[in-house]
Amino acid sequence: MLGCEALRQITGYQRPADIARCLREQGVRVFHGRRGPWTTLDLINQAGGLGDPAANDTLDPRQVL
Repeated sequence: MLGCEALRQITGYQRPADIARCLREQGVRVFHGRRGPWTTLDLINQAGGLGDPAANDTLDPRQVL
């Protein structure tokens, strides 16, 4: 988990709302907790196109019986 402090350093923004907006604009899924926005490294990687293709939840119609 990457909390608000880590995201503050990564993005360079100080306000939690600015941090969350910056990440959302980049396609990163952001959650809002009591201590500010947070996300995970996996969600950042997915937004960057580095996700595991095997973890894709979409079904190929040829796989459905």
